[in-house]
Amino acid sequence: MKIGMNMLLWTNHVTEEHYPIVDTLKKTGYDGIELFLSEGSVAHYTKLGTHFSEMDLGVTAVASLAPEENIASPDPKFRAAGLDKLKWSIDVAEAANVEVICGPFHSTFAYFTRQPPTEDERKRSAEQLRKAAEYAQKANIMLAPEAVNRFECYLYNTMADLKTLVEAVDHPNLGAMFDTHHAHIEEKSQAEALRTIAPVLKHVHISENDRGTPGSGQVHWNTVFDTLREVGYDGWLTIEAFSTIIPEFANAINVWRDYSVSKEIYTEGLRLIKKGIEE
Repeated sequence: MKIGMNMLLWTNHVTEEHYPIVDTLKKTGYDGIELFLSEGSVAHYTKLGTHFSEMDLGVTAVASLAPEENIASPDPKFRAAGLDKLKWSIDVAEAANVEVICGPFHSTFAYFTRQPPTEDERKRSAEQLRKAAEYAQKANIMLAPEAVNRFECYLYNTMADLKTLVEAVDHPNLGAMFDTHHAHIEEKSQAEALRTIAPVLKHVHISENDRGTPGSGQVHWNTVFDTLREVGYDGWLTIEAFSTIIPEFANAINVWRDYSVSKEIYTEGLRLIKKGIEE
């Protein structure tokens, strides 16, 4: 298993000014970093990818869709725009040497119809994700959509739900991701949730129940690491934590306070994962 750190703790758009943070993460012991794909050209991401490659750092990424890019929408214009956004995400990710693109891109984050999910919505989402997976295959990138808690998404909340999506898409370049924060809210058991999604599990987010320092809250970490070993997972374990450094982004994801000091998150979080892997 490889250990990564999501750069969203500091920024939603990594540039050269963030290289000192990346350098620190490398020195601290991380195997890679995770980017949020929000803006920028292929040339920009090529430059980032070259820098990370020279540092021998792996790269993963997070993608999301705006309301007018919802691939589950009944509006064909929105679905087409969403597929275009996913293709753009794949293009810039390929430029940055990204291995996995994760995130709740099966639909639009924090968008609600005020109704339960319908089979038509799930079918439309799967159809577009199949096209995105075919595009990702050319770039040798794995897509790993994310089940998100009920307060941020209604289409896919649990690992059992998410597995049906992966099965509906049925493509080797689309699997699933597991996030300990969302699972803490939605699942009866972290272990059973991991066993359910294990056959298609391609990415894992290590995130505390309050989005602060992993190990400082209520997530059952021994269960998580024991089960990951049990199911033979060997991919990325990437810490995802948030702060109020960028108010616009923090407000968009309902982060109203800082949960832990940044240095504590990436140092103590790394220590927790290494201990969990070793034990």
